[in-house]
Amino acid sequence: MARKCDICGKGPQFGNRVSHAHNKTRHKFLPNLHSIKLDGKRVKVCSTCLRTMKKSV
Repeated sequence: MARKCDICGKGPQFGNRVSHAHNKTRHKFLPNLHSIKLDGKRVKVCSTCLRTMKKSV
């Protein structure tokens, strides 16, 4: 199961968590995905695309 938006293709990004002592550890930022039904098919859509779709309706 891919963590990717089926509309825009947005996927995970990588970066660092930085503590107060400035220690860095790698971190994965995942997109905010929602599973919705679109034209009778279940698709995974990020929040940005979901908002855009709701605005256009």
